[in-house]
Amino acid sequence: MKNKNFLKIADKVIETEIKSLKKLKSNIGNSFNKAVNIITKCKNGKVIVSGVGKSGLIGKKISSTLASTGTPSFFLDSSSASHGDLGQIGSNDIVILLSLSGESEELKNIIQYCSRNKKISLIAITSKKNSLLGKASDICILLPNVTEAGPGNIVPTSSTIIQLSIGDALALSCMEQKKFGKLDFKKFHPGGNLSIKLKTVEDLMIKGKKIPFVNEESLMKNAIKVLNKKNLGVLIIKKGISTVGILTDGDLKRASQKYKNFNDIKIKKLMTKNPIRVKKDMLAAQALSIMNSKKITSLCVHEKNNNKTVGIIHIHDILKANIQ
Repeated sequence: MKNKNFLKIADKVIETEIKSLKKLKSNIGNSFNKAVNIITKCKNGKVIVSGVGKSGLIGKKISSTLASTGTPSFFLDSSSASHGDLGQIGSNDIVILLSLSGESEELKNIIQYCSRNKKISLIAITSKKNSLLGKASDICILLPNVTEAGPGNIVPTSSTIIQLSIGDALALSCMEQKKFGKLDFKKFHPGGNLSIKLKTVEDLMIKGKKIPFVNEESLMKNAIKVLNKKNLGVLIIKKGISTVGILTDGDLKRASQKYKNFNDIKIKKLMTKNPIRVKKDMLAAQALSIMNSKKITSLCVHEKNNNKTVGIIHIHDILKANIQ
């Protein structure tokens, strides 16, 4: 069998789907705004998504994206809903149903259930405003009629792309409205590379009694004991509760060779004043960048714009967490 070049087919499929997305973009209406507002104002309920066939698969992805961006959500299988799972839909919940025709037989029981409970808000994503689903919905996000890629206009391709796109747009709009940031996002993604990228200084810093604090009036012979005990290669020098300086083991070695009475010198004479500090909610990757640019291995961590150190972030701990 002769090998065939399929690039022309791929190009045509992609071009057809791009046209469908452009059509969606130019046809999106105020119903989208209404849907975002009602979802973000839902404080005591969940967003339940359902659909049939390919629309159901897209619905699962939409529900997952909503849940991962701060909107509690789950997917309801339409067939199971007709056999008891309608009980998963509670008052004050929002139901999003996906159906291009708006006449999917499997969704009728969900539509009727929502219609009987006035506290349940029904959002339709369909291409038929006058369909059963379109008429029964509180908000109808109308999708444009698009040409499916491939011969015969029969394979769900362009239609699923625009469903997915409108779902992503809903999720990200709600995310922004709720001010759901990268630190919130990290809580819902504790595994994998994404979690590593979103680790903060607070996740990796040394804190509490492990911090090698030394008073600025301390003699070097006493400071060295703290350095050896804490074994971090650095000392944080305080005046009261404020951090006034830092001293590394490299500084100590150089000073011991320079001063004959090294052990009896007060640490404040040798310390580096006003050490670089970072906030605990800074990304660890940013802290690593600062260390590399300043050619240092440790940073003092502060909660706010004050001089109180609450932790130390060391380059070894960052690298150990596979952050680059």
